[in-house]
Amino acid sequence: MYKIAGRITATVMAGLAILSFGLLPGAMARESTIKVTSPDFRNGGKIANRYVFSGFGCSGKNVSPEIRWGRLPKGTRSVAVTVYDPDAPTGSGWWHWVVYNIPPGVHSLKEGVGTKNGKGLPAGAIQAVTDFGAPGYGGPCPPKGDRPHHYIVTVYALKTAKLPVGAG
Repeated sequence: MYKIAGRITATVMAGLAILSFGLLPGAMARESTIKVTSPDFRNGGKIANRYVFSGFGCSGKNVSPEIRWGRLPKGTRSVAVTVYDPDAPTGSGWWHWVVYNIPPGVHSLKEGVGTKNGKGLPAGAIQAVTDFGAPGYGGPCPPKGDRPHHYIVTVYALKTAKLPVGAG
């Protein structure tokens, strides 16, 4: 079973998973969370096959979900978004998607932009290589018979315009 993580703060709408936070000094005192939503997921619900990985014994479509976020803390110069599975039996979890250098005026990643080539990502945004060994979105695919996994979507407000790292 593929489930969205159940950890929610009062300011995160039911509809997506997890506490998201800004990394700006002082901003945490004024606004400790960024509202994160998705029309593609219900918190605690099953993830549709459209967003499940295609491979490793899974037969999903591997389409990246739409992720939306609200107001960012003052001084945000870029945004990063991660999708992480802490339940993967690797000892360190599994990174499903990492996108960074998203301009602060952007407040969503549209469905389907997590392709290997990143076509459709906001201008300047970069996808890191994930635990699948390539850039782009890789959907849920826990080992057969494993307990339900949780997928944590986090939006980071950064005080730097561009992280000084390449896509690799």
